[in-house]
Amino acid sequence: MDELLEAVERRREELVALCRELVRVPTVNPPGAHYRDCAELLGRWLRPLGFETRLLRAEGTPGDCERWPRINLIARREGGRPGPCVHFNGHLDVVPAGEGWTVDPWAGELRDGRIYGRGSCDMKGGIAAAVVAVAALLETWPDFPGAIEVSGTADEESGGFGGVAWLARRGFFSRPRVDHVIIPEPLDVDRVCIGHRGLWWAEVETRGRIAHGSMPFLGDCAIRHMGAFVERLERELVPRLAARRTAMPVVPEEARASTLNLIAVHGGQPEDHEGLPSSCVADSCRLVIDRRYLIEENPAEVEGEIRAILEQLARERPGFSYRLKELQAVRPVLTDRDQPVPRAVASALREVLGREPAFVCSPGTYDQKHISRIGGLEDCVAYGPGILDLAHQPDEFVAVKDMVTAAKVMALATLRLLGGPPG
Repeated sequence: MDELLEAVERRREELVALCRELVRVPTVNPPGAHYRDCAELLGRWLRPLGFETRLLRAEGTPGDCERWPRINLIARREGGRPGPCVHFNGHLDVVPAGEGWTVDPWAGELRDGRIYGRGSCDMKGGIAAAVVAVAALLETWPDFPGAIEVSGTADEESGGFGGVAWLARRGFFSRPRVDHVIIPEPLDVDRVCIGHRGLWWAEVETRGRIAHGSMPFLGDCAIRHMGAFVERLERELVPRLAARRTAMPVVPEEARASTLNLIAVHGGQPEDHEGLPSSCVADSCRLVIDRRYLIEENPAEVEGEIRAILEQLARERPGFSYRLKELQAVRPVLTDRDQPVPRAVASALREVLGREPAFVCSPGTYDQKHISRIGGLEDCVAYGPGILDLAHQPDEFVAVKDMVTAAKVMALATLRLLGGPPG
């Protein structure tokens, strides 16, 4: 065990270098830029370790096109004899940098023990830690049984449909190919993430009748209808959701309730030009809602609550009509903490940090949803370096010491999942 942990320590500079290189590839999603460049970079680090690498394009998935192809990396190294397969999955994409940075978001700057840049925390620091964990394990136990896989996948930030979901439908996250999965998302190095809340996205459109703005009484304003819907949400549904609590260990504490977020709204005529907008009465208004729900809630009732309000308004409000369209739906996920991966990661964490791990659930979904729902593989957790609150923020960073700690935990957990060396 000590030899393995020391092997990780010796690779500290490699860990920093890989993380910085990954951050410098601006894999911004949307639109899904530079996936191939980042996948090839990761492959160049893995092939000298004996991995066979494949680049797979998820053709036909949302956003995939010749300019922005959804490229995924699958790397596999076979052991010397039969055994289980441990898979490390990390998403290559990052959200746009946005405003408010005091450092270059694409420089991978190393300062005071931290690597700064978009994606450093979420989750290129975790990918680098997984690669170094695997490298240290192969150095100390080259004749391991089974197989080790590492994947770098697309589009997690937009649902994972061009990444893990596409691969899962092709058997890349199912037995007998894979037995155990660790996703190095940034949940803090002393936490083992065993699941997440559910998600339901939908678009609501209210309809009206166009007329000139000088005679609005000849029309019917769809924006006013939408306003009535939003008011009813705020008055009736939002307080009910806030009162619901889950037994899942979701962090932070505020996320243990059901939530509703209004993502985007557009009403009236298109504004794809410069100058003043049309003076017409709005004949359409569209609202996108993001509903996060609890494992104790019935998924059918999540939609039902929204539709019930719309139906009530259609009965009570003259001229009210609507269209409700589901955009995406993900059920809550909760891995049994007695499964092999949660046990192995927790045990390794106790040894490396000398304290009890916290089992937590994420407030938002991540690619475990596809591994569980499509791949049918339940033995999966998220564990990696970084502080979740820093993800998607200006001056995002990951601490080098946390990457080293996470690499040690992942290396030790992999050792145990593969059965450990003889003697």
